[in-house]
Amino acid sequence: MFLDLAVVAGLASLGFCVTYGSIKHVPQLEWDFIIVGGGTAGSVLASRLTENPKFNVLVIEAGPTNENATESIVPGLGLAHLAMSRFDWNFTTVPQKGLNNRAVTLQRGFILGGTSSVNGMVYSRGPSSDYDRFARVTGDSGWSWDALQKYIKKNEKFELPSDNHDIKDEFDPAVHSFSGKVAVTLPGFLSPAIDSATIQASNELGGDFAFNLDMNSGKPLGLGWTQSTIGHDGTRSSSATSYLDSQTRSRKNLYIVTNTRVTRLLKTPGTKELTIRMVEIRSPDPSDPFTIFTASKEVILSGGAIGTPHILLHSGIGDENDLKALNVSTILHNPSVGRNLSDHPFLPITFGIAPGSIDLGPWVNLQTDPALAAEALDIWNKNGTGPYVQEMPNDHITWARLSKDSPTLALGDPSSGPNAPHIELIFNVISGIFTTIMLFVTPVSRGSVTIGSNNPLDDPLIDPAYLTTESDLPGVREGIRKALNFSKAPVWKNVITGFVGPLANATTDAEIDDVIRNGVESGLHPVGTAAMSSRDASWGVVNPDLLVKKVSGLRIVDASIMPYIPSAHAQVPVYLIAERAADMIKCTWR
Repeated sequence: MFLDLAVVAGLASLGFCVTYGSIKHVPQLEWDFIIVGGGTAGSVLASRLTENPKFNVLVIEAGPTNENATESIVPGLGLAHLAMSRFDWNFTTVPQKGLNNRAVTLQRGFILGGTSSVNGMVYSRGPSSDYDRFARVTGDSGWSWDALQKYIKKNEKFELPSDNHDIKDEFDPAVHSFSGKVAVTLPGFLSPAIDSATIQASNELGGDFAFNLDMNSGKPLGLGWTQSTIGHDGTRSSSATSYLDSQTRSRKNLYIVTNTRVTRLLKTPGTKELTIRMVEIRSPDPSDPFTIFTASKEVILSGGAIGTPHILLHSGIGDENDLKALNVSTILHNPSVGRNLSDHPFLPITFGIAPGSIDLGPWVNLQTDPALAAEALDIWNKNGTGPYVQEMPNDHITWARLSKDSPTLALGDPSSGPNAPHIELIFNVISGIFTTIMLFVTPVSRGSVTIGSNNPLDDPLIDPAYLTTESDLPGVREGIRKALNFSKAPVWKNVITGFVGPLANATTDAEIDDVIRNGVESGLHPVGTAAMSSRDASWGVVNPDLLVKKVSGLRIVDASIMPYIPSAHAQVPVYLIAERAADMIKCTWR
């Protein structure tokens, strides 16, 4: 439709000095480090490791380059044009028992920058206790909130929003960095009437909705202004655009190859301990032969919570009984590989708005009106402003805990501490409907990523096992009730008319639960499938330094290593993991 109007001039022309679109053009077969996956974490590692001119690094990305990927660059195009596109792995889960046997889509970035190039761009660090729990479980204080502060500073570059409005009452500068890599900002195209009413509702209700000046202080509870990985220029700030900028890509010691799949990791023959420094790769052309690249120092697996266990299992690292059944030779028996998959259940909750009761502005039908969409893109192309400087008008987020009498808490608190939320509510108005996007951010249900054949080009079997434990369903149900409570603030009395959609006719717990099981989708934050644990633990895939247990030469750096899912969107935790991992790797090989 309107994507053909114009390429975004000047903003996507990065200096791709050593980027190759095919393995046929890669000039050598051996590097110091091979990074498998140029996604959120992989791009960070590539940038930080090549700061040392003595290291040469190859990044292998399955998807295309992010150059001229207009749908990714323009924040407002993401909602309609990135899911199930050429920039998406297009994964689908197996039928979900807890969702009435529905299979759901699970968007993952198939592009340089990975999911940071296709996500909703919410910047949320989560509660400090999430990281302190990582430190406690692994026995490594370096994963604590306090220890990771230096990596927050290295990662974040807070900027003014594109409309230059006064933000002094919308964030706390004391908890932000202004000199890092990834641009972070506040909403750059406000919805004045809705925003004003939302803040008034916060003042009226207090409690769960008490105003929080900055949800990224380590204490996120309450209602605050949304922060997003978007720059002052109105563009998405991904790991590719920020860490692999033109200056970084011009380094002579950095090589990037796109459109290339890693199929297996190969053990080095003749070594006393299991050593992996070789990767087997192939291009999309099935007639091309497999190629083997070698790392003299380390292979770093950054395929994400889905891709990483998929590659490990096809390499023979996993449960030996499962692998034997598929005629995959086991090189290391580790039943933890691919287990512990966790994701946030996501449910949109919709409310009607009385016609004429509140000024929704001229762009309220942007998502459904092609003429408005073309106009918005034209404004964005001219000066990087307008409604397309954000994915949708979601200017506020609430993070809340479950009530003390919650059936979920009766089974044990799944959060990391008393300042950690169980529920996220994201508020927006689209096409005259007040929508609250609800995520249950402390699910207890755990699933798996497995393989169904010995062909590494087949999709993995993804089973997040949504709502399969006794405690998760009541938590989601309470999230719905909190959204309803917000809609009943006095300021909304003549504005919000009540539920629309399936919840309008659901009154009993059983009826609400049926709506939940028929409506929950993926929160798109899968983690945990190669979890880190203490060095002496009987479970886990990596040690606290992210080296794979009982393997030499192989490290994992991505969302798969988190032992627990954060009460936050996964993007920022992954950035912090990658920043710390880069320092650990540099220290190992200094």
